[in-house]
Amino acid sequence: MQRKAREPAMMPREIRRQPGSDRAGAQTVPETAAGISKRAVKPAGDGTGGAAAARDSQPERAPDTDSGIHQTLDHATQVWLSRFTHGLSPAAVMGAWFDWATHMAAAPGRQLRLAEKAAEKTGKYMRYAIECANSSEPAHRCIEPLPQDRRFSDDAWQVKPFNLIHQGFLLQQQWWHNVVTGVPGVSAQHERELQFMTRQMLDVFSPSNFLLTNPEVLRKTRNTAGQNLLHGMQHLMEDARNVMSGQSPAELDDFRPGRDVATAEGKVVYRNRLIELIQYAPLTQTVRPEPILIVPAWIMKYYILDLSPRNSMVRYLLEQGHTVFMISWKNPDAGDRDLTLDDYRRLGIMEALEVIGEILPDRRIQSVGYCLGGTLLAIAAAAMARDGDDRLGTISLLASQVDFTEPGELQLFINESQLAFLDSVMWRQGYLDTTQMAGAFQMLRSNDLVWSRVVRDYLMGDRGPMFDLMAWNADATRMPYRMHSEYLRKLYLNNDLVEGRFRVEGRTVHLSDIRVPIFAVGTLSDHVAPWKSVFKIDMLSDTDVTFALTSGGHNAGIVSKPGHPRRSFRVATRKEADLHVDAETWVEKTPERDGSWWTAWADWLAAHAGKPVAPPRMGRGAPVADAPGTYVFQK
Repeated sequence: MQRKAREPAMMPREIRRQPGSDRAGAQTVPETAAGISKRAVKPAGDGTGGAAAARDSQPERAPDTDSGIHQTLDHATQVWLSRFTHGLSPAAVMGAWFDWATHMAAAPGRQLRLAEKAAEKTGKYMRYAIECANSSEPAHRCIEPLPQDRRFSDDAWQVKPFNLIHQGFLLQQQWWHNVVTGVPGVSAQHERELQFMTRQMLDVFSPSNFLLTNPEVLRKTRNTAGQNLLHGMQHLMEDARNVMSGQSPAELDDFRPGRDVATAEGKVVYRNRLIELIQYAPLTQTVRPEPILIVPAWIMKYYILDLSPRNSMVRYLLEQGHTVFMISWKNPDAGDRDLTLDDYRRLGIMEALEVIGEILPDRRIQSVGYCLGGTLLAIAAAAMARDGDDRLGTISLLASQVDFTEPGELQLFINESQLAFLDSVMWRQGYLDTTQMAGAFQMLRSNDLVWSRVVRDYLMGDRGPMFDLMAWNADATRMPYRMHSEYLRKLYLNNDLVEGRFRVEGRTVHLSDIRVPIFAVGTLSDHVAPWKSVFKIDMLSDTDVTFALTSGGHNAGIVSKPGHPRRSFRVATRKEADLHVDAETWVEKTPERDGSWWTAWADWLAAHAGKPVAPPRMGRGAPVADAPGTYVFQK
């Protein structure tokens, strides 16, 4: 539903609404027996704009002239293949290897150089072995592990024969890296894919993964008389039982939303078929007049930003005197297969803004987006700026990308062949399953997320206690077929948003139209949204941009409450009239600070807010439910 645009604001606090919105004075939407809004998903805009938007929301693919039975046969075949390839397209894999093989066959000089490297490494290894045999002291390593490789850091790896075993493995790993890189003519995408695949294969055969070649495991076995292996077998059987039965680990019961996590008090003040909007109860006597709306990613549950009370961004903002609203996304099922990316914008962000405007009329909103939620927020903000809708007062983008030319190792899975294969996998069930997403992310960091766990849980027999962030990570959600296909094609594959092709309601949007201040956060160890990619918002916008670079990864770097040990960050502001600098220059010029970036962000939010006032009412009438709502419990 939409309301007509107002005339340009004449009073200082008047705020123009989104063109075409008619929600002024609307009452709470009646709920069905299932608790879902009766509001139907409909095309946005008027007849012309809506039709254009509907056409634009379709994945951009060549017209398909095959009949339904032919499509079904193609999809069914690829679904069957996916069971053996773990969702990877065989054509994409074979294409990378064929590209490498054909160019390698036509490069005898490269082949000769690889043979020379093999001889050099063999000679280096033999000299190291002789030095080890002739000395009682540990010999100097002939090859050092990469800085992020912690598999061989224990002193036990310097004792014979384990020093020879792990040094031989590292030399082979280095040689295989030389094999698949630097071959003239091989495309950059295929070279990255080959590096990834060879690393995955080599990681399987690392000596750290096996009982007889891991001195740390052998030491633990001696010290415990084999009890570690017994405990490891119990862990293995427990995990296998959970996988086969579809059950969650028992430890997750200690982190139930509303009781142990997602505990900030509040009310669900609005619900539709896609979101529940939570308004949190104030924790201070007065609050800033501008409310905060948080748009989390829909790939996981919202409560990463409201974990345990000691680790909650929501609670921190409430303590700083802010009124906070949070979107809680529905966990989609097969019935939601045709939800589009624009449905997430309209039913998510735009509906939330309308409801907040009814609770707090004529207030600008400080918007916050995390991960995919930040990308969607940037799209919505650009469309609002284009249409003269100035309800947003500030925008904060936390580990969110808008330019996808350098999306990190996720780009290994983004090409036409892989997306067509993924479409077939999603076609059968109507969504991308949680296990399929988790598997892709684990493959990106197999040493840290797969093999280190195998060694710790099954060989060492140690299983660390579950904590809030780990429990949240296990509480994944699905993604609708159509929306996910659009998202990957329009953003990751085609990069339409920054190249001027992304359309909202039939017309293109441009990030440079955004004029409100932006606070962007990148994390140093982010494998999902690399910080240099996040930093590009500074070069793509024509407004004041404050960028913060913090220690940690995609999740732990964002959830970094003050007082957390070993945290540091850099932060600097570029005014609209200032010259742009590249990411490396920014790091050189920006001093590092100890502590959490939350404090700098809180100062920034306060600087763009008015003087404190009395807290607002809770909702527009009778609340829909108590926080954390119902969508957060959907499995």
